[in-house]
Amino acid sequence: MNIEERFLKYVSFDTQSDEYSKTTPSTLKQLELGKELVKEMLEIGIEDAHLDEFGIVYGTIKGNSKNGDVIGFIAHMDTSPDASGKNIKPQKITNYDGSIIELNKNLNLSLDPKEFPSLKKMIGHDLITTDGTTLLGGDDKAGVAIIMDLADHLSKHPEIKHNDIKIAFTPDEEVGRGTDNFDVKKFNAKYAYTLDGGDIEEYNYENFNAYSAKVEITGKSIHPGDAKNKMVNAANIAIEFENMLPADQKAYYTDGHDGFNHLHHLEGNCEKAVLEYIIRNHDLSLAKKQIDDFKRIKNYLDDKYGYELIKLDINESYLNMAEVIKENYYIIEKLKSAMNKVGIEGHASPIRGGTDGARLTFMGLPCPNIGTGGANFHGPFEYVSLTMMKQAVKILTEIIKV
Repeated sequence: MNIEERFLKYVSFDTQSDEYSKTTPSTLKQLELGKELVKEMLEIGIEDAHLDEFGIVYGTIKGNSKNGDVIGFIAHMDTSPDASGKNIKPQKITNYDGSIIELNKNLNLSLDPKEFPSLKKMIGHDLITTDGTTLLGGDDKAGVAIIMDLADHLSKHPEIKHNDIKIAFTPDEEVGRGTDNFDVKKFNAKYAYTLDGGDIEEYNYENFNAYSAKVEITGKSIHPGDAKNKMVNAANIAIEFENMLPADQKAYYTDGHDGFNHLHHLEGNCEKAVLEYIIRNHDLSLAKKQIDDFKRIKNYLDDKYGYELIKLDINESYLNMAEVIKENYYIIEKLKSAMNKVGIEGHASPIRGGTDGARLTFMGLPCPNIGTGGANFHGPFEYVSLTMMKQAVKILTEIIKV
């Protein structure tokens, strides 16, 4: 198989994860892709390829040299719960000419470079898009295909000298559980790179400090005809709480290194209301100030209404890996050198999202991220550049050479 065939095969598997599931992995259908990857890995000579009890695929591309570091490459198999990943019908555009791409005439959906300026950089590229009814799955099956294509390429070119290369494919990254059961000791790489992202010219080693917040409000439900000075409407308090957070820290006002508080779930009635937030900031001290805002508002409203109105639960999701990567910056230098060798002048870009690499870095496996050529993830406007995916394979080949 070539990389296009691999990618199209992998996106045919519905691997959508489920944030509300209590199983591991969160959806058993992810195991079907894992089994297929193990089968392919064994066929190309990765003798230790296996799917563990947590749904993680591991394997070793055996080295033909003891020089150089043992390096790892990691991608995730699941797709986002934000849009359907079932019955994906990919469409290929060869040698893209910069025009509007019609995705679905009946739904009046198209990719317009005016609305999606990243397309302007894709002129001359071969692209894969959706048909407008599902997401594509490039996040992160493009990464899976790139790593598998590297493994196949190395099996056919023994003249390329390299040490052992560790590869892994995780489930449940999209719901924040991709590394919950990752065995760093068994993986046994000195450092690794995730293949999970956008433009091939961008690499990432700086991500948000990430927290979740759950605000549970207990009101006092009284018949509205007899409510004066008695009722405390939890739904109204939810609105009050949200409006007391800094308005300029809503996600849609932020970019670059800006932090935000994002209300992603709200439900309630007079008696009970629940708000669920994600809290993000690249600067840890600023993230803690955002957390303090939540605590101050809770205390203020408790005091205002005269009882413990609000239960606040805040949990750490992951931290900014930049602090660790900066102490191991040779990993980035190695990546930049590999990119230069294939004619790409790479540059760092902060991740405005999560990555398995962030958590792995704090688990003892420094793990920056390399782009895969995708854009507009988690919805019907998603596309990938096959041209960039092929460039990514070349970058990985340069990284592992000794």
